[in-house]
Amino acid sequence: MWKSIASNALTFFVVVLVATAALVAWGRNEFVKGGPLAGPICLQIEAGASLSSVSRNLEERGAISDARVFRIGAEYAKRADDLKFGSYMLPAGASMSEVLAAITTSGRSTCGMLLNFRVGIAKSDVVLSERDLTNDSFVEKARFDAGVDPLPPEYLAVVDDPALGLQITIAEGVTSWQIVDSLAKADFLAGEIAAVPAEGTLAPGSYEVQRGADRGALVAEMTERQAKILADAWANRAEGLPYDTPEEALIMASIVEKETGIAEERGKVASVFVNRLQQGMRLQTDPTVIYGITKGEGVLGRGLRQSELRKETPYNTYVIDGLPPTPIANPGADAIRAATNPGQTDYLFFVADGTGGHAFAETLEAHNENVAKWRAIEAEQGTEGETGTQGD
Repeated sequence: MWKSIASNALTFFVVVLVATAALVAWGRNEFVKGGPLAGPICLQIEAGASLSSVSRNLEERGAISDARVFRIGAEYAKRADDLKFGSYMLPAGASMSEVLAAITTSGRSTCGMLLNFRVGIAKSDVVLSERDLTNDSFVEKARFDAGVDPLPPEYLAVVDDPALGLQITIAEGVTSWQIVDSLAKADFLAGEIAAVPAEGTLAPGSYEVQRGADRGALVAEMTERQAKILADAWANRAEGLPYDTPEEALIMASIVEKETGIAEERGKVASVFVNRLQQGMRLQTDPTVIYGITKGEGVLGRGLRQSELRKETPYNTYVIDGLPPTPIANPGADAIRAATNPGQTDYLFFVADGTGGHAFAETLEAHNENVAKWRAIEAEQGTEGETGTQGD
């Protein structure tokens, strides 16, 4: 009898194991296979939302086939506590695994209404846009200058909506003073910034924020990001650079950033300045002179005067040797990488070429020819008298 009981128990145990394995295999397949969504949807996750409520919402909207499988998969992946507040676009046919990644990975809203507070060199503006799910793009709904224009009705209609995505975008080449001054006008932020951070130490780029985010904490995040970018670039720098510290490389990067906004030119521009330093030549670059006049507090708004080009200041690289004492703006990652790994050229000069880019030259004779062409373009445009040449 006992043998029969033991045999039946063993059989039952095997059946349970097989059933469990089959259930696990089914659940795993359900989690990774294409989902039931026939078209894209925008999923909003409120701050403090639970995995249980989100999974039920997903099932009710037809984004997943089984809320329990979704929760178990999230627990198994150890991401059950990683829900990010925001609005997320879920594409047609998204698997549970892809849905989970969308709502737990970046925290960057990808649909719904988005308010982008953009800090630029000349001004700061606010762009309100909405994600068009049919073609996966944002459609602008309103735009206005922060602190200057009256608030448009489109903005007033959504400004208090907790689902509104909020983003700060810092342009490459803005100064630390400009960033602090602009952030003070972002009325959805809180707190004060104790002091203007050192020039060059804030990373340009986009930052997702929540309503009431602390301005000081945001600046600290920018500082941390820039420090990492600089450290990584310095660790992988080329040999034989004419500067000895990452701080000096940051100064060079800021000059490169202010001299060109064209990505493919940054390495060439950096090579010109590196070649000049290695040959004991002065940098002779207008943006440093301008920084010496404005101290980074706004834009000059006019061409440089000859008297300003002759006046000795710590930032007048037509007069001083070597680098200026500090960066002259906050450079982006590409400019930092160009400063630490410049192009290999024999260029010593460059000047605007009328297309938005620059003409480069190895000799003064060739440079003077390029300058003459640029002066002719200036005359046609009615901007004669403005500087903009390098090394003339």
